Amino acid sequence: MIESSPPLPQRASPPLPILPAIDRTLTLIPGLPNDVAAFILSLIPYSHHARLKPTCRSWKLFLLSPTLTSLRRRHCHLSHLLCIFPQDPSIASPFLFDPHSLAWRPLPTMPCNPHVYGLCNFTSISIGPHLYVLGGSLFDTRSFPMDRPSPTSSTFRFNFHDFSWERLAPMLTPRGSFACVALPDSDQILVAGGGSRHAMFGAAGSRTRSVERYDISKDEWVAMDGLPSFRAGCVGFLVGNELEDRREFWVMGGYGASRTISGIFPVDEYCKDAVVMELKNGRGCGTWREVGNIWREGESMRFGKIVVVEEENGSCPGVFMLDRDEILRYDMSSNHWLSESRVPRKAPCNSSFGFVVLYGELYVMMNLNAVDVVEPRRHRRHKRGGILYFQIYHPKKKTWRSLVTKSPFDYPVDINTVVLSSISL
Repeated sequence: MIESSPPLPQRASPPLPILPAIDRTLTLIPGLPNDVAAFILSLIPYSHHARLKPTCRSWKLFLLSPTLTSLRRRHCHLSHLLCIFPQDPSIASPFLFDPHSLAWRPLPTMPCNPHVYGLCNFTSISIGPHLYVLGGSLFDTRSFPMDRPSPTSSTFRFNFHDFSWERLAPMLTPRGSFACVALPDSDQILVAGGGSRHAMFGAAGSRTRSVERYDISKDEWVAMDGLPSFRAGCVGFLVGNELEDRREFWVMGGYGASRTISGIFPVDEYCKDAVVMELKNGRGCGTWREVGNIWREGESMRFGKIVVVEEENGSCPGVFMLDRDEILRYDMSSNHWLSESRVPRKAPCNSSFGFVVLYGELYVMMNLNAVDVVEPRRHRRHKRGGILYFQIYHPKKKTWRSLVTKSPFDYPVDINTVVLSSISL
């Protein structure tokens, strides 16, 4: 996908950190060399780090250092975690969840702006030890009318080394419900489409065809060629890798134009195709090309949540849609959605599923009442926040498994508006 072109000046890659990146006068484990002790501590799952930091000063410094992340990545000892945003992250703390140890850890709330509230439909994406929160839709007390949602261009980053948020350069175009991908090994993020649709409203809202690229090292957004048409509520993913000298940015799904019924009730016109941009040297190139109609003649369109399973070799990813209790897989060769599997346990009435990818598996999350659990001794403990039930599908093995955990929230989580993402630490 990356075509050959005259070589561009490359930024020198940062040197690998020297182990250990702490004061050498401090001892991690008495009687052991610090490099051996650092390797031992790096094997401890991330969910237990908060309890280990108060042990001593040397452990706290090491567990907060970039050396730990580098060491865990080098030896493939990463913890694969879910990040759950129950609502506006400037009001309610997001939580990290470790499925292997069933452990939860809260994150600090995002910096608050007293003039805005009700942030939703934002995108969360992880790159290395950082978690980005981009855009979204919110209400602004300075706008008129006050009950009309507005898109935001704000960009925030959470640093797991110092456990703090920082505000970054805003996007050029405010947007929520948009396509977003991170370019591997290039410190860049691509966003496309979006609009002002808020979770409180089932329709209406603005749309945009704007496409932008964010350079992490420069903290700068750059405009790219716009989408062929307005599109919001879409998903983005990459196809191909640098070794093949070919990489494409795909934008799929969502809604474009709108119409009204009886001139009053707004109705979305859903996009039946996908659009693709070829990337060169990590940048957009030329124009977008359109992929034909994904839905066959006479076939009912599906409007479920779409997630992408990235392949380790960077080849063609797996694209999956969850429509009610059915999982479909997108087949690129036939340009069509095919039935893949069904969720073993359906969601309760008037409820829905959360859908996210973690370490190559599809996690289907739903709320579960305590009365639905066989173990009666746990009823009292799960009464306030309820229970979160995960049904996990492995696309390669085509098998299901499940896990049940107590919700860390003191209130029932609205699965319809919750934002899910994954990160490896």
